[in-house]
Amino acid sequence: MRRVIFNQKGGVGKSTITCNLAAISAVEGKRTLVIDLDVQGNSTQYLLGAKVSESDKTIALFFKNCLSLSLFGGGNNDSGLETIIHETPFPNLFVIPSHPELDPLQSRLEARFKIFKLKEALEKLQGFDNIFIDTPPILNFYSQSALIAAEKCLIPFDCDSFAREALYTLMQSVAEVKADHNQNLSVEGIVVNQYQKQANLPRQLVEELIAEGLPVLAAMISPSVKVRESHSASQPLIHYAPAHKLSDEFRALYAELHSL
Repeated sequence: MRRVIFNQKGGVGKSTITCNLAAISAVEGKRTLVIDLDVQGNSTQYLLGAKVSESDKTIALFFKNCLSLSLFGGGNNDSGLETIIHETPFPNLFVIPSHPELDPLQSRLEARFKIFKLKEALEKLQGFDNIFIDTPPILNFYSQSALIAAEKCLIPFDCDSFAREALYTLMQSVAEVKADHNQNLSVEGIVVNQYQKQANLPRQLVEELIAEGLPVLAAMISPSVKVRESHSASQPLIHYAPAHKLSDEFRALYAELHSL
């Protein structure tokens, strides 16, 4: 399963959701890959910590090689991704790191129409049960590449009035990518993040989204300082605080996604 976590609004928890679902997938015995397409590299830092600075084998190297005549792998069955996959400290969990070079590469990739290269590479890549793609908070070349390459789109929503307005634009953007480039893409669901069930506004917003027929998932993620602590420790919650309520919420979310 190739799943993209996408929202055009920043600060909604894309990287946190990406890494924690991927970590649960790995604990469940699934060989799991995270691809970090956000130049900020939050998923990279979350899973690898300081070790990311020790290597130039990142997703930027893949895209740079897409601009050359041949990929660095060389073989017809080589996706071009194999040599930039990093092991994390967690069994079954791997990551392709982000890199600041993604920014200056973008205009060249757009001009050469390399928008399908990630999809082609992932279709060749073997050995992974689940792939999670973290995206930048904007509909740019990289997020479009991810939407074209994915089968499912998961949308974080942070219970904010501005986020609600952005949600409608986002759903339209996903529908356009589906119609134009990837007929197999579907919205898997909207993940309500930072949900305070005792507060009136978040509850009202969620009820209205459900009433409108939007695919709001039943499993919701509460706010907690444990998230920031796990970021600092470079350990997803299932490893950092396995008995915490937030870890249970992510387990529930993972279970719901795999029951759909």
